[in-house]
Amino acid sequence: MTRNIKVESIRQTPIEKQQIELVERKGIGHPDSIADGLAEAVSNALCREYIDRCGAVLHHNTDETQIVAGRSYPQFGGGQVISPIYILLVGRATKEFEGVHIPTDTTALRAARKYLDKTILNLDVNSDVIIDCKLGEGSSDLQDVFHRTVPGSNDTSFGVGFAPLSETEQIVYQTEQELMNLRRRIPAIGEDTKVMGLREKDKITLVVACAMVGRHVDDIDHYTSIIQELREHIKDMSATYTDREVDVLINTADDLENESVFLTVTGTSAEMGDDGSVGRGNRCNGLITPYRPMSMEATSGKNPINHVGKIYNLLSNKIASEAAETVDGVEEIYVRILSEIGKPIDHPLVANARIVPAEGADINTIHTDVEDIIDRSLENITDITRLVTEGKLATF
Repeated sequence: MTRNIKVESIRQTPIEKQQIELVERKGIGHPDSIADGLAEAVSNALCREYIDRCGAVLHHNTDETQIVAGRSYPQFGGGQVISPIYILLVGRATKEFEGVHIPTDTTALRAARKYLDKTILNLDVNSDVIIDCKLGEGSSDLQDVFHRTVPGSNDTSFGVGFAPLSETEQIVYQTEQELMNLRRRIPAIGEDTKVMGLREKDKITLVVACAMVGRHVDDIDHYTSIIQELREHIKDMSATYTDREVDVLINTADDLENESVFLTVTGTSAEMGDDGSVGRGNRCNGLITPYRPMSMEATSGKNPINHVGKIYNLLSNKIASEAAETVDGVEEIYVRILSEIGKPIDHPLVANARIVPAEGADINTIHTDVEDIIDRSLENITDITRLVTEGKLATF
């Protein structure tokens, strides 16, 4: 069966040539990102449990995880959590299949604790957090869908991807990555970071919020010295991605005179007033990009077998990246894939690529090459499932 693939060229000012650009990334310790990470960790753990016990991934979705903030009293040199963070693992999971009972709730709880222990280094999972699991029953009559070679779509929905990343997008993403890498040398850096990038013509301003862990900060002078070191490090890193002027602002809400600063006990603002939900943060490329097309679907926690809200977003970005890297003359590419409920996910209702060609590019060749990439990617769509279940594809 021929796939409905449509490739077209468009006349549009590429993002790098537009005057204004906004980009955001919420770090792994931001409450919304914690919710995303927990949802995906639980889904991955359930996938492994289903495969071990039943030979296949069964119906589940864990993309409704909620974070309810606790209360804390941070101090230089210490501090304490007064009221624990409350985490509710919500969703659906198949709990019995052909006489086999699957310990979904205990699997989810173990996965959640393991994820938090690995990710939020200063969080005590035994005292600083309460984890509650309320997974409802999944539908065991969907077993036929999950055993097909190519499953049918669970919904009529779409995924979106684009490439290449602009300089500002790369810098915003890498700023958070650099901060996490610096934790080895500067343990005061918490996991709760948020990076907002604004490009005005050829000037990029980065507004960075970075939680500091009180037990690793001696006093206000030590705090300000760390902030200055981070500022210089981010500026140096940015210079490897752009020749544009880059200004770095960190923790701009601080009141240094009154020593009111972004200090935490655990490294995340979830300890003191900031709630979190799945899907409210980064898209599956790790960014929030209001000047680019985005899907509102939460990618994390959705099952990787037939939930197109997950699969098509990941696949669209994979297709766009491959086309931008390998097809000559593609200045920008935007990919949208639309499913039709019940129909095989490798035959979407439409797969559309919109290309901004470079000046003088051979448009016919570009269209043919991109169509081939889309067709091949759809033919091998179950690779997305495999990579997700192996934990090799990021979803936020």
